[in-house]
Amino acid sequence: MDNIHQPSSRIVALDVMRGITIAGMILVNNPGSWGYLYAPLAHARWNGLTPTDLVFPFFMFIMGMSTYLSLRKYGFRLTKTSAAKVLRRVVGLYLVGLFIVWFSRFCHYWHGNPDAMAPDFFGRLCEAAWSFPTIRLTGVLARLAICYGLTAFTVMLLPHRHLPKFIVGLLLCYALLLFGGNGYYYGTEEHNLLSLVDHALLGSQHLYNDNGIDPEGLLSTLPSWAHVLIGFCVGRELGEGSAAGRSLRDKMLFLLLLGGVLTFSGLLLHFGCPINKKIWSPTFVLTTCGMGSTLLALLIYVVDERKKVRWSHFFQSFGVNPLFMYLMSDIVAILLGSVQVSSGERTLSLHGWIYQSMVPVMGELNASLAYALLFLLLCYLMALPLYRRKIYIRL
Repeated sequence: MDNIHQPSSRIVALDVMRGITIAGMILVNNPGSWGYLYAPLAHARWNGLTPTDLVFPFFMFIMGMSTYLSLRKYGFRLTKTSAAKVLRRVVGLYLVGLFIVWFSRFCHYWHGNPDAMAPDFFGRLCEAAWSFPTIRLTGVLARLAICYGLTAFTVMLLPHRHLPKFIVGLLLCYALLLFGGNGYYYGTEEHNLLSLVDHALLGSQHLYNDNGIDPEGLLSTLPSWAHVLIGFCVGRELGEGSAAGRSLRDKMLFLLLLGGVLTFSGLLLHFGCPINKKIWSPTFVLTTCGMGSTLLALLIYVVDERKKVRWSHFFQSFGVNPLFMYLMSDIVAILLGSVQVSSGERTLSLHGWIYQSMVPVMGELNASLAYALLFLLLCYLMALPLYRRKIYIRL
């Protein structure tokens, strides 16, 4: 984690969009019960797209734009300084993600072991702490770290005029892997190339299993890399547009045009190459980048051109410290799921107790949503002081 610092300027629309995605990620990741979800707050089971499926790709799209802004001061040249900066961030992000997985396993060990405070406390402590032989090596932060690193080194080594062709090449290669390796096969890992590669290189004990697929597996890093590169190209176009004196309206028109082309292309190709988040299909990349570009254009119009910013303060509080707030939300969620309270003859986690206390009044479905909203409000109360004091924490 870098030192706390105060940047001299912020791009407001980017902060707002970043905040919308982080708030969305926190909301959909923390329902009262996974068995009771409104359809828009659940991921598509396999092929298809829901609003929940947009939050992570939107963040990766924005990360590409932020990569342009952060590397611009190095002139996009690979030097010891720029390489060290990128590597520090890659390693830091990955280790933070690994810590979250470890912390979750550690806390849930104590939650699920009534004898955890037995006389052999030290032995049980070591048993809970040493979970690395079976810890998950993939995940959201791992994907962010790897794709950021791949993107940063690509744009420092490859002439930028070749980036569109490189992106198309990545997506085409991945599409061929999907079709040639039965990548759309749903159900068992023995028949899907993506799962076969993950199990062969990482081992089943280090993977998340979603019907045989790890959503953040190794091969699906290829389209995710292309995804962040698209964000970088958009950031580059906007940045060079500013240097060339293009108006804000010109930038919005560019974003709207690009958004329309990418979204239409993804939806059109969906009939032959289905949109699928779990395998991060090429059409998923095109469609979500297109929608992200359109949303950013609308936000620039509202926030930067019309100066309508009061409504956005809630999201800006998340957007100025996105990864830090995502990390804190995970830690709080783990603690709420691990701290035990007595409820009559039952012992529930604090998470379960809060949720169950609302069920008689609101019903299962509404109580699940209410818990998620309350959790988001709690995270907002943590983010608000940092936002008001203009404290930005980079991971």
